Amino acid sequence: MHRSFFVNWKGRKMNDAELFVLTDEDGNEHEFIELFSFDSEDFGKSYIILGPADAAMDGDEEEEVGIMPFIYNKDDEEGMLQPIETDAEFDMVEEVMSTIFNDPNLQ
Repeated sequence: MHRSFFVNWKGRKMNDAELFVLTDEDGNEHEFIELFSFDSEDFGKSYIILGPADAAMDGDEEEEVGIMPFIYNKDDEEGMLQPIETDAEFDMVEEVMSTIFNDPNLQ
């Protein structure tokens, strides 16, 4: 089970953003960048939120884009992302994203 979230995102130039290439079920590659990451003490895991690279580079217009949260291990050299599988984790991630995207002091 993997859910995407949609947010209004005004792209920003991100010169040092790490690029993630994800392959969909049809074998198509899609480029994403890290929007932010955080650790959860409650779940004992790290999470990364990815957004489409092309939306992040467009800087001027606000648009609704799909963003994808994953569990990740900062020390994993292969950079494998794990899907979030429980509703409790999704709810926690959604709350963090809502706080980040709706607080002008955190953007």
